[in-house]
Amino acid sequence: QVQLVESGGRLVQAGDSLRLSCVASGRTFSNYHMGWFRQAPGKEREFVAAITWTGWSTRYAASVKGRFTISRDNAKNTVSLQMNSLKPEDTGIYYCGALRDYSGSVVDYWGQGTQVTVSS
Repeated sequence: QVQLVESGGRLVQAGDSLRLSCVASGRTFSNYHMGWFRQAPGKEREFVAAITWTGWSTRYAASVKGRFTISRDNAKNTVSLQMNSLKPEDTGIYYCGALRDYSGSVVDYWGQGTQVTVSS
């Protein structure tokens, strides 16, 4: 079992930056690839970014590539998402997840989510 707790979400203006964090506890965090996902009102949850268990490889959704950066610190059991140049369409609940594999198609554990609201 892995417990995930996200933090850092809040109301910001378009163009602002925000950093989300996810702290893990329970089973060995460093064994898992990790990902960030988001769900906008009335829409399905979508993939945002993923990072391998080593931290050596990352991948992003096309909509955030070049603006968002995922990172992890295995010593602190933490995965972060740095979000720059935020847009109103980035609004949603952001979830971190422990991935079954790097594709992100299956998530073994979810956090409870943190709300990000970007006003225009």
